[in-house]
Amino acid sequence: MSRIAATLQALKAQGRCALIPYITTGDPFADLTPQIMHGLADGGADIIELGVPFSDPMADGPVIQKAGERALARGVGMPQVLAAVREFRTRNQSTPVVLMGYANPIERFDQREGQGAFIAAAQAAGVDGVLVVDYPPEECEDFAAQLKAAGLDLIFLLAPTSTDTRMQQVGRIASGYVYYVSLKGVTGAGHLDTAAVDAMLPRIRAHVSVPVGVGFGIRDAATARALARSADAVVIGTKLVQILETQTRDNAPAAAQAFMAEIRAAIDAPSQE
Repeated sequence: MSRIAATLQALKAQGRCALIPYITTGDPFADLTPQIMHGLADGGADIIELGVPFSDPMADGPVIQKAGERALARGVGMPQVLAAVREFRTRNQSTPVVLMGYANPIERFDQREGQGAFIAAAQAAGVDGVLVVDYPPEECEDFAAQLKAAGLDLIFLLAPTSTDTRMQQVGRIASGYVYYVSLKGVTGAGHLDTAAVDAMLPRIRAHVSVPVGVGFGIRDAATARALARSADAVVIGTKLVQILETQTRDNAPAAAQAFMAEIRAAIDAPSQE
């Protein structure tokens, strides 16, 4: 069982929803990502999604796009992302880490280092899963099998526009969890309809056996709490990236921890119903 699956299974047994923050590697400071990751874990994050900076991020809104641009300008690419995970693992062996990004940096890494090098390097660094926005399930079955052989999960996105056929395709090869994009648009978009999400989750679960996380548009504790009643995990990224971009080097890890603690407390608070 992967570290992701074990974490989500344990939370389910406790009747708790997973908290999954997203940060962009190398932002707001090129070398501070491991310390921010520790802050997130100490604040209550169950899984950490680590963004791989890329020049053409089709699913990212302006906030995360700019974070990626800042990281790229500091020379942060896949080697630096893997180095951040390795450093994080020197102190934390339990919190799963998912790399979230696009096909180009992965394929470029293999082009430079040799076929299969990315998976081997990710496994060695302590990565637990990979979410590749532009890898549809029908085009990456071999990649999924290679990841699984290395003990890594391949995580897919589903959207409000996903058909039952698409859900079946994802459900056949997805592992770890699936990430439900809770609204149409890019990261950070507003107007999240929690009732619509609640209605969509049973439909997804009819085709997908792994846990379902919900993200895009979750900006505060109240929204996270509302979604935690039905989702297996809530993913929060844009608001966290906004908080971090205003912090000094000394304050950033503590700010990440404080924000996670606020969301964690809201998710875990006893129901008033």
